[in-house]
Amino acid sequence: MHWNDAAILLLILLAMIAVLLLLLHRTRAGSLLREHIADRPRRRLFLASVSFFLTFAIVRGMVFCIRRQIPPFHYIIMDGRHIHHLVPGILILLGVGYGWLCEFGTGSDSSSLFASRLMSILYGVGAALTLDEFALWLNLKDVYFVREGRSSIDAVILFGSLLAVGGWGAPLFAALAKRMTKQNR
Repeated sequence: MHWNDAAILLLILLAMIAVLLLLLHRTRAGSLLREHIADRPRRRLFLASVSFFLTFAIVRGMVFCIRRQIPPFHYIIMDGRHIHHLVPGILILLGVGYGWLCEFGTGSDSSSLFASRLMSILYGVGAALTLDEFALWLNLKDVYFVREGRSSIDAVILFGSLLAVGGWGAPLFAALAKRMTKQNR
């Protein structure tokens, strides 16, 4: 296996995670997030949404570079087998799921704000890596850049929209529901 190929993906994703966490911890962005999205579950949805779309863009860009043979990007090959990026995505989702089952990063009393942010960002990363190759699970063959590969884009749009609506749209929908309730009285 070309460890440097896997390391490039890992380093880029770790850098993205670190930048997001630093922005939330060391800049006004973290306090603005808490002020404007007071509900912790919605903040987690927002962070998952941001990391989901960033990861999707990064991975699509890397695959574009691989297909055009732009260094330093290459497919990850182990013993002659192409390791698709849904594999680390699934592993990340399993780790986040296990962490949340153990109430790590859920907002419970023993869970820190940092853990909550980290788990939310990792969830978005894992979901993007996995859903970017949804067409592979659906067709059981590599159809990334052919017509059948469009189902991956559709899955990313649908799931990303769900995350975005949950994080950003919830206050809007609550206000609309409240207004409709008042009008019906």
